[in-house]
Amino acid sequence: MAERFDWLTDAYRCFLSGSCPSQRAADLACVIFAGVCVRVAGQDRVYCHDNSVELTCISLSLLENMSSSLMAQSLTAELTSYCLEVLGMFQDTDLMSQLVDQFQAEDQIISHLTAKTVSTHVLYDLYKSGTVSPAWQQKCVQAFHSSPPCTELDVCLWSLTEVLKRLLKGAHPEILGKLLAAFDSSLSALCSKFLPVERKEMTQCSVDLTSSAHQGTFCLLLDLLEVLTASSLISGAGVCVKSQRLTHIHSSALLTAVSNSSEHFVKKRVLLLLKRAVLQKAGEDWALGEVLSAELKHEYFSSDMSLLAQSVLQAVAADWLQSVQAESASFFGGSSQVQGGEGQKPDCVMLRAISLLLLKSLELHIQTAAGTAGLHSATEDYGYLQTLWGFLRRCRVQLTEVLHCCCWVSLLFGEQDDDMMEAAKALLSIFLHHRVCSGLDNSAVLEAACASGCNPHCHFLLLLQSISFDHSILLDFLISTETCFLEYFVRYLKYLRADWQGFTAACQRVSLTASVGAAVSGTYERKTVTRSRPDLVESSFCFQPPTLVLPVEEFSLAPGLRLVEYDSSDESDPDNMEVSEDSQETWRRSMRPEVSVCEQSGFSDWEVKQDTCRPPVSTRQTEHVSSDSTEVLSDPNSSLPLVQSEHPGQVSCETSARAMFCLSELREVVSRLQTKKLFPYNPSSLLKLLAQLEKCSQHSHLSQVNK
Repeated sequence: MAERFDWLTDAYRCFLSGSCPSQRAADLACVIFAGVCVRVAGQDRVYCHDNSVELTCISLSLLENMSSSLMAQSLTAELTSYCLEVLGMFQDTDLMSQLVDQFQAEDQIISHLTAKTVSTHVLYDLYKSGTVSPAWQQKCVQAFHSSPPCTELDVCLWSLTEVLKRLLKGAHPEILGKLLAAFDSSLSALCSKFLPVERKEMTQCSVDLTSSAHQGTFCLLLDLLEVLTASSLISGAGVCVKSQRLTHIHSSALLTAVSNSSEHFVKKRVLLLLKRAVLQKAGEDWALGEVLSAELKHEYFSSDMSLLAQSVLQAVAADWLQSVQAESASFFGGSSQVQGGEGQKPDCVMLRAISLLLLKSLELHIQTAAGTAGLHSATEDYGYLQTLWGFLRRCRVQLTEVLHCCCWVSLLFGEQDDDMMEAAKALLSIFLHHRVCSGLDNSAVLEAACASGCNPHCHFLLLLQSISFDHSILLDFLISTETCFLEYFVRYLKYLRADWQGFTAACQRVSLTASVGAAVSGTYERKTVTRSRPDLVESSFCFQPPTLVLPVEEFSLAPGLRLVEYDSSDESDPDNMEVSEDSQETWRRSMRPEVSVCEQSGFSDWEVKQDTCRPPVSTRQTEHVSSDSTEVLSDPNSSLPLVQSEHPGQVSCETSARAMFCLSELREVVSRLQTKKLFPYNPSSLLKLLAQLEKCSQHSHLSQVNK
């Protein structure tokens, strides 16, 4: 045995150095076969004192490296020929049957190395001949149909997941389709056994994968479900079997698992899977395929997405959120049980996943025929938002002092710009649906939207304030493919063009919320802004307003910081990011009516120009005034409309000016990039919208002056 071990060690070193081993290929093949055929199951403790385990491990590693290197074509011609000769020696042997028998080895290292070796060899056979290994397929199918949660089932789940994942990365749709067809019925049976669709079947399920004893098996199943879901998105209409739709079909059982599981990380994994499914982003962390396009959707895509959305909404209507615990007692050293729940903090990732899952489900619901049932449907949609609002308060997100409900979107999603854009787009769809179905006038619609936290004007203004009205960040969002900002932005601008009055009202509401919030949180006490310093009215309203005090430290952002650092973008041209002084002066002259309005409120022409150009000033820089100044808020529990201000139009004037100046700068930069043919797509429609909004702004200010 020592001689065999020396042979394998020498061969492995030669293989790593790129040279051929001194042994003949036939001799090396015999040694490898003898090493992998050592029976380890049930005898691990005996072998751990000699070289048997080491011999098996090095034999498996050498076989796996040879197969993977041949697929990657990274070997020299001489070594390639040698490896092909070694692997050819195994064709007349039952090597794969010997390997899959090691799936049930008690030694986890050997079990895992065997799974890696088998998966790589299966891929090698698929690439070479297009055939699925019969021994591997039979072992996995047998485990999926009959095996209870055990090591063998775990290894089969991991092996199939690894093979599918690597096929997706390599973009081999034909091979992928053949493999999925081979496992379709067994995978469906597996999920039906552990994730029953009907409630009666759930109660009769003999094995609870969400329990602590089987949590590893359940997580492996979740990984496989994500890979299957990703395969349907990447392959599109080319492949469509039932196993690719299992996440949507069993979505109700997955939601039940979130309620029933005692393990926090298991609930988190399920929620992230459902979130990626509803966002059509399954496998985004590792998949290299193209984004799903409209013409590539399989025939069941719409019905599957509708089924997922209905499952979520039905669960929420049945008080599913009441059974979800989002607090985590985990920390760097492991986990701890906190008595009485004191000291536990909400898991930000879980809160975002739950919120986005509900919002996107509502958006999908209203896009179907079932979502156009008039006033009842519109009221029902806002009822779901109120339920979500109550869940967030229960999860110790201290939102009880929030004076403006629209701030909760920024509060939850401020650190994840891709999720935030998805949430803003979904809320915009919900708002537009309510606007059409409710039958209310514009002012009543906007008032109801603010009460439910889905006023699109407020969301957009909070976004601009969080980036300090920096047009370059909006440009990065437009160029980047990592978010749905372009779709959201264009759709919102179209609505803004039709509701300029609502935008003006939102400017005042958002500005007053920032000031009033500072008073409630204790930052301001009996102080207001002097007329000589109008720039201090508006705070640097980053994604956590002064009133939104979270127990989670990560929610807050320092004033003026960007959401994501985009300085490394190859497509951004620093020379084209600045707006010329002439254009700034032209824009200021075009906005002269606004200056006149502000002057009537006590502002000078110089002060307004300063306010329009410089970044927002932090609330910490606000100066105290004398005790006889107007009190901003006398009752912390009073509602926002009760706030009194000496000049109610001045804060709205400033916010509106900054917002429009930011959009004007963006239009000019995009136009310049388009002229130089440096913009990645045709922005003509966007530029037209931005130009129309500038005219709307000018007409609005002229009408105010005429009054």
